[in-house]
Amino acid sequence: MKTKKEAKEMSGVTVNHLADEAPSTGRSKNGYVFQEMELQDGEQEDYDSTVTHKDHIYDNQIQISVSESDGPGLGLLNTTRKYVKPMNFQEEVRAHRDLDNFLAQASILLDEKAATLDEVLRRMLTNVAEDGHGGCDVDEVMNLLFTDAGGREFDVHLLSETIQGVTATSTGIRYQQSWLCILTNVRSLQRRHVCITRLERPQNWGVNCCEARYVILILAPPRTKSTKTAIEIGRTFATMFSDISFRQKLLEAKTQEEFKQELVYQRQQLSIISEKPVIEDVEDSDPRRGKPIQCKDFFKAGKGVYNDLRRRLPLYPSDFTDGITGKDRCLLKYTTTAIFLYIAILLPAIAFGSLNDESTRGEIDVQKTIVGQSIGGVIYSLFAGSPLVIPLTTAPLAIFISVIRGICDDYNLDFDAFYACIGLWNSLFLILGGLFNVSLLMKLFKRSTEEVIALFISIAFVGDAVKGTIKIFQHFYHGPTLATTNSTLVLQKITEILKKMENQTGNMPGHHNETGPMMGHAEGHASIFLPESLVLCSRERPILCLLLMLGTLWLGYALYLIKRSPYLNDKIRDVVSDCALPISVVIFSFIGSYLFLDIQLPVFSVHDGPIFRFPPFDKLTGMNTLSAVGLGFLLALLIFIDQNIVISLTHVPEHKLLKGTAFHWDLMLTGFINILMSCLGLPWMHAAFPHSSLHARQLAKVEQHVENGHLYTTIVSVKETRLTSLAANILIGLSAFMLPIPLQWIPKPVLYGLFLYIAATSLDGNQMVDRMALLLKEQTSYPPTHYIRRVPQRKVHYFTGLQMIQLIILCAFGMYPLPYMKMVFPLLMILLVPVRTSLLPRVIDAKYLDIMDSQHM
Repeated sequence: MKTKKEAKEMSGVTVNHLADEAPSTGRSKNGYVFQEMELQDGEQEDYDSTVTHKDHIYDNQIQISVSESDGPGLGLLNTTRKYVKPMNFQEEVRAHRDLDNFLAQASILLDEKAATLDEVLRRMLTNVAEDGHGGCDVDEVMNLLFTDAGGREFDVHLLSETIQGVTATSTGIRYQQSWLCILTNVRSLQRRHVCITRLERPQNWGVNCCEARYVILILAPPRTKSTKTAIEIGRTFATMFSDISFRQKLLEAKTQEEFKQELVYQRQQLSIISEKPVIEDVEDSDPRRGKPIQCKDFFKAGKGVYNDLRRRLPLYPSDFTDGITGKDRCLLKYTTTAIFLYIAILLPAIAFGSLNDESTRGEIDVQKTIVGQSIGGVIYSLFAGSPLVIPLTTAPLAIFISVIRGICDDYNLDFDAFYACIGLWNSLFLILGGLFNVSLLMKLFKRSTEEVIALFISIAFVGDAVKGTIKIFQHFYHGPTLATTNSTLVLQKITEILKKMENQTGNMPGHHNETGPMMGHAEGHASIFLPESLVLCSRERPILCLLLMLGTLWLGYALYLIKRSPYLNDKIRDVVSDCALPISVVIFSFIGSYLFLDIQLPVFSVHDGPIFRFPPFDKLTGMNTLSAVGLGFLLALLIFIDQNIVISLTHVPEHKLLKGTAFHWDLMLTGFINILMSCLGLPWMHAAFPHSSLHARQLAKVEQHVENGHLYTTIVSVKETRLTSLAANILIGLSAFMLPIPLQWIPKPVLYGLFLYIAATSLDGNQMVDRMALLLKEQTSYPPTHYIRRVPQRKVHYFTGLQMIQLIILCAFGMYPLPYMKMVFPLLMILLVPVRTSLLPRVIDAKYLDIMDSQHM
């Protein structure tokens, strides 16, 4: 085979579906037909990293010359070829298990005298059946191995699926012609079977198999785990037989035991880890990479911030021009992303502002939260080193603020002054953390730890929605309200009911007529049911709230998934998917506030008064100021962990972000923003999950591909721009003028539906969620991920179970109703680090932990 373009030398394994080579005569006397094929003019093969990195598929057409008299025998043959990766014996556990299973039940034929391929295969199938390894029908399997399937209409006798070694040279493709791996799926089989035959002398079975000496036959059931398929077993044995020195040693084996010993030795050779040359890493301020932590790194004050700014500032202009100028313009994508961010940021700001309003009794309300979000968000969008990260006031911060309000009430402290004092201490610790490179501690946070915390945040969003809905049901469903506020009328009615009860108990105790008030007796107490004229039924409120919350989730998530459907065209699907959340919020706000206008739904309250209030520090004593240090440190610890983990989750390799991170500078910038928030009496903020990751996905260009029956969505590139978050936060600032109307038309249940939507969409790409789903799937549905290939299945499930235990402990402490318990919650998150680095390696091998923590899709 020749290529139009010269390619460099490589060796590998190729799999051929449906056929190998076919000569012009249609069939060879040996029963195995080959034809040398050439690439057509204009076709181009890419051999660089073909075998070891990605699959390359190319189609070839086989032309079978048939005379006009043979017209009825004419057939059409489709041939698909693709390169497969050689099995990595160093990392893929399946390779060793495949060989162990074969050695335990070996089917080996040495010095086989049969000359034709059909005879050899029949001998191999007969041997498998005689050894008791399988009860398959020989004729049935032979029909599956060849394209003609025993039929009379199509008489081209070609192998359906094979694996053969190839080498790409400057003159074309050279096949390894001394061995052939044949594979097929047999429905009647319950387990896999492998048979290896060494022929007595080389056989000529066609152009690309002129000196066949070894035949490997692999039979497998059609439904099996993705790492146990026939092609996977074929990779194992084809990788071993592609070594010419190994094949030479097999020729010298006299007995089956010697043959097995050579297989074991070859496995040992392939399993030896070759030492890779150490490459000095380019200095990078990303704390997740580079050299291990050293104490002296924390005393190089300002070095991390300086490196962040030195690397990031040259790219600053491109943060505004990418997608706006040039050929690859993304104005529509930017617009839909800005609208998504506007809704995704505004509604949580309203929800947490309402929570702060209740806990602080109006000191920090919805209006202040919206204004603070706009100011802090604009500053962060303009100056942050990671512009895709979205800062927000979050539920932990709202809980922290409620605890501060409680402390102020207990010790008669001025809330504004004490709140500002804690915020200033917190900002001081954050700025010092940025200066002294404390973000280098992120080296200790592994992917599994980050995903446990991320999943806890998603569960916290669900918890907030559920708690809000339960509160509505408790208030309206179980506590019906009276139709009148006239207490005299109510007492008069109750007195009349009691008199009727006394009259009726004398005649028929416990009985009531149809028109009178309903009575009952429980534990010696009489139960009175008030007439409908006194009770205003309110159960329609909680039911409507529940429907609005679930409807917002359903419509939003259904529109979000429309990009994976075949409906409409690509551009419309992308726009609808990007705007799924705004569409859902607008529709269900309209349904709740207009279509059900007669049902009063819970809404947030708005207060009149100044937005900015400078704190009166003179009302605090020196002891009060010192007592704020501890609270400020705990708050800084919380913000430090959340800030760095969110940046790390946003800059995962799957997102393919190219401009790098700025952990140290962003931490310091968060400290500066919170100084402003504290002095103006506005709520604090930090990088928020999952808004930041969702922002990156909104700006991503994706493509879908199918591998082993599983559909994968891969991010090709992401536009790293500041414009979307900047525009969204400016719109949020303008929304302060929309209070109370029309923002109060958004019912609280719609806000809870937003929380559920954010939690649901944040699960995409979380490897822990994927592994939890494996516990509920049958093995045939397991995707061929890197950890499924390289880690024993039991270890994967152990690791998932241990992560779930950590998550349960986090949820137990993080959602415990005692507010003071949540003050020490940041310390609990830090404890996950020694659990991962010291405790888990005692249960699961460190090499398997590193594989599952590695940054792969």
